[in-house]
Amino acid sequence: MNYYNTIIDTIGNTPLVKLNHVTKGIRGTILAKAEYFNPGNSVKDRIAIRMIEDAEKQGILKPGGTIIEGTSGNTGFGLALTAIAKGYKCIFTMADKQSKEKIDILRAVGAEVVVCPTNVAPDDPRSYYSVAKKLNRDIPNSLYPNQYDNPSNTAAHYETTGPEIWRDTDGRITHFAASVGTGGTISGTSKFLKEQNPNLFTLGLDTYGSVFKKYKETGIFDPGEIYPYLTEGIGEDILPQNVNFDVIDQFIKVTDRDAAIMTRRLSREEGLFVGWSCGTAVHGALEWAKDHLTDDDVMVILLPDHGTRYLAKIYNDTWMKDHGFLEDRSFKTARDIVHSKNGGATNRQSQLTTIGAGVSVSQAIQVLNRYGISQIPVTDEAGQIVGSLTDSTVLNKLIDDPGVKDHPVSEVMDKPFKFVGLDNTIDALSSLIDRDNKALLVRDEREQVHIITQADLLAAMTN
Repeated sequence: MNYYNTIIDTIGNTPLVKLNHVTKGIRGTILAKAEYFNPGNSVKDRIAIRMIEDAEKQGILKPGGTIIEGTSGNTGFGLALTAIAKGYKCIFTMADKQSKEKIDILRAVGAEVVVCPTNVAPDDPRSYYSVAKKLNRDIPNSLYPNQYDNPSNTAAHYETTGPEIWRDTDGRITHFAASVGTGGTISGTSKFLKEQNPNLFTLGLDTYGSVFKKYKETGIFDPGEIYPYLTEGIGEDILPQNVNFDVIDQFIKVTDRDAAIMTRRLSREEGLFVGWSCGTAVHGALEWAKDHLTDDDVMVILLPDHGTRYLAKIYNDTWMKDHGFLEDRSFKTARDIVHSKNGGATNRQSQLTTIGAGVSVSQAIQVLNRYGISQIPVTDEAGQIVGSLTDSTVLNKLIDDPGVKDHPVSEVMDKPFKFVGLDNTIDALSSLIDRDNKALLVRDEREQVHIITQADLLAAMTN
């Protein structure tokens, strides 16, 4: 008889599927590694069993124990399956932006789910990171696997995903592409593949609102890069230890909208019913491939999970329209505002006016008057945005002390304006502008920065 002892014995050996339709006009062979063939329908099954078995070997987790993890859903489900097979209890913390389906699926397999707010700092006691750590401290015989920093995450992919891809491409793979969240998938897989072929190119797919791309390119962890985004399971506002930037050659950022549309295309044109971050990986990889692949190249794009987690979101036409992701969208977005400010021309770039932190307040006032603006980003000598200045701030400072006019802007400036995503809708943008944040910044696909003011929002609402 041919059978498996438990469901977790079926993890791995997922298929490579050739992409035939979304790749029109692109040279080379483009293959997708469909990780939803794992029993928990995601790539995270691989790390779940590895983290638990390593903890057992180390004596950290004993029989009857409790597994506690902060998850976007997929790692939790993999851990839950492993827990069922091995007799453990599970408690998972999740950010409230995750789909209802993910929460329901975890509860369906007997896990306890604690939902935490999304838009708080990682070290905030309310964050899903912090809540998981506290539960681990409070509950005896419990394990906090911490997929972000646990080396078993990377090891699982080094020992399984990488070898599978090398075997199934007969060693012909030239390019590997994957979205990046905890970093274990891309780092472990890429490390193995590069050991077999040092010339292999690894492309990391990031999302707007995440820190990875800029950190890779500059070595700077820029909090200004962090802002809310909708795509689930990828991007970070921290630097997980599992992200090995040395084995990732380049990062490409993909918007929520582009990722969602490509995800739906994969379902309808390729028959691959996959999750949102799969669209991120494919859209970004194909945009890069258009200008770089040759006929002899073989690119493998990893698809992390299944579409069942997103039925109420990107596979729901009403949700897509409400978030401005379909052509007949009901709400204007930051993209529309930027487009309008550029005179409706997609190839025209409006120049962002900034002021140096070292210039005097009186010089800054002259700039504000010259351009007829009431707020301006402040930059350092390297051109990085480090603060903001508004006419109301300057006026209040001058009333208190007229001598402030001779002081450098750095002494009176406010914190930097918040960055937002191109596809954030007007209602979301409006909620971010208040007394302490008078304008918003947005970075387009060309890495150009634009400013969105209260006047811009009013104009968008009335036109």
